[in-house]
Amino acid sequence: MSRYDEEAKYDRPKRRTRPRTKDRPSYDDAVIGFVFTRDRGRYACWVDDADGGYEVTAMKARQLGRTGVIVGDRVKLDGNSTGDEGTLARIVEVLPRTTLLRRSADDEDPVERPLVANADQLVIVVAVANPEPRTGLIDRFLVAAFDAGMRPLLCLTKTDLADPDPLLAIYRPLGVESVATQQGGDLSELREQLDDRTSVLVGHSGVGKSTLVNGLIPGADRAIGVVNTVTGRGRHTSTNTLVLRLPNGGWIIDTPGIRSFGLAHVDPDKLIEAFPDLADIAETCPRGCTHTADAPDCALDEAVAAGRADADRVASFRRLLASREGRDLRETEETT
Repeated sequence: MSRYDEEAKYDRPKRRTRPRTKDRPSYDDAVIGFVFTRDRGRYACWVDDADGGYEVTAMKARQLGRTGVIVGDRVKLDGNSTGDEGTLARIVEVLPRTTLLRRSADDEDPVERPLVANADQLVIVVAVANPEPRTGLIDRFLVAAFDAGMRPLLCLTKTDLADPDPLLAIYRPLGVESVATQQGGDLSELREQLDDRTSVLVGHSGVGKSTLVNGLIPGADRAIGVVNTVTGRGRHTSTNTLVLRLPNGGWIIDTPGIRSFGLAHVDPDKLIEAFPDLADIAETCPRGCTHTADAPDCALDEAVAAGRADADRVASFRRLLASREGRDLRETEETT
């Protein structure tokens, strides 16, 4: 018998590793936290308790794999969730989201980029002057709000520099609520709209988001920039998304200033659902109707002609559709 035949009679050693179990921990006793910022793989979470709450630093557990954790997420925390200095908890589960604010890199990229979870209001901060308002970006923010199921609110700043009525007239047919502010002015009306809500502030750099945050939350100390007198654009000051608690209840999520907002991920049929009166009419449209001004036999046109739909409201809705399809003037993105 050859040496090879002798070796062939030996069996391969059996594995001594334990088989993987299908049972997974339930984490029923895990602490529920609210993610309010992220920094280099560490998540700062707020945990409510009888004394008001405390901050916990956590990392994402390996078992979550590619599951993303973003600002606004409600998560289950395992491990050391006391919040004591030097401790680190684990995020073991992301709870279902009620809303999700998203954008894409541009209008040709269908890959969405989640920004904020579980917010119920999108506050679109717009300066009526210095810098001049850009309706194309406002329209895009509105589309994103309606797509996410969030309530949009127009917050006009620097109204001491120009009359806000011409801008408000553009959005009045859509039924979007608004508040007007000026530097150093009374913010009580804005506070009423923010109290007991989780609100995301979005807008160009230089429109006054950080000034508003500092006025609403004493001690917030958000950096304030200036507007370039040549380009009319603001200098980028806020560099991260941060959640701040309001004194009377509720949260503000302050985001970095941006100049573009891709909407390739938005389904036009979902957009019209944000306008129930138009959605009911659109149910009689031909299959595949885009509801745009050049769409043949669109029921919206028939309804306007018959007086069953407001022409200005239909025109405003179609302007949002045009914005979603990238037919407005797009600018270079300032920050990712």
